[in-house]
Amino acid sequence: MSIDLHTHSTASDGTLSPTELVRLAREIGLDAIALTDHDTLGGLDEAVEAGKTCGIEVIRGCELSLESPRGAGWMHVVALWVPEQADELQAAFEWVIEGRLIRNHEIVNKLRTLGVNITYEAVAARAGGTIGRPHFAQEMLALGVVSSMDEAFKVWLGDNGRAYVPKRKLKPAQALGILKRAGATSILAHPFMLGLDLPNTEALVRELMTHGLDGIEVHYPEHDDATTKTFKLLAERLGLLISGGSDFHGSVKPKISLGTGKGGLHVPTALLHAMKAHRHAQGLPC
Repeated sequence: MSIDLHTHSTASDGTLSPTELVRLAREIGLDAIALTDHDTLGGLDEAVEAGKTCGIEVIRGCELSLESPRGAGWMHVVALWVPEQADELQAAFEWVIEGRLIRNHEIVNKLRTLGVNITYEAVAARAGGTIGRPHFAQEMLALGVVSSMDEAFKVWLGDNGRAYVPKRKLKPAQALGILKRAGATSILAHPFMLGLDLPNTEALVRELMTHGLDGIEVHYPEHDDATTKTFKLLAERLGLLISGGSDFHGSVKPKISLGTGKGGLHVPTALLHAMKAHRHAQGLPC
């Protein structure tokens, strides 16, 4: 009995539609799935309807990119049980999306300056919706500029890449406050990506808790057994919820499978029950 509480669809930078994603979850025997696209709620209604048709529980979610403290890497928060009406969150996303549009044009300009014959129109056509760096990588692969998605990120688009442009991000207190007021459950995603040692990770998590953080993503494809145990103990020590997911994107991350990550991921359904009990205790719907 397992679940996957971190997935992406074509509403952001995944390659399966919300409906296709839910159908795949049913085919592989998951009990529940959360759709957590980047900075958008656009695919949630479709996913929920697909869940009703397929007979699988679908949790409305999203993923937010937050400003990281000095010395830390990526900091993302997965929000679960996002309500249908989330005007404040939607307004925050519009601010982020405006920044993404500016950023995407800047990436195109950088790539063209570096000799890559890429156009914004071609990348947009490939995305079909929200444009993300994977769509740039796909276009560069099609143009023969790179031989793999990994190369596109390592050489060109990643944080140390030649055409990297920083992303507009929300401040942690701002984002967690919005999620708390919306009645969503907030989970610190893939904490290993922070690149901090345990004492500094714990200090950061404690600070995030003061702004409303509810849990930690303990089960994740890049967490080995020791890392998983470390974050599990941290969550238990701080009284935080334990979550997990594959961060499935489809063909843009071919080594990551829905539900099982790189093959060894297992997120027990019992964790979902614990989250629901926590929400019920807060008087929040599930």
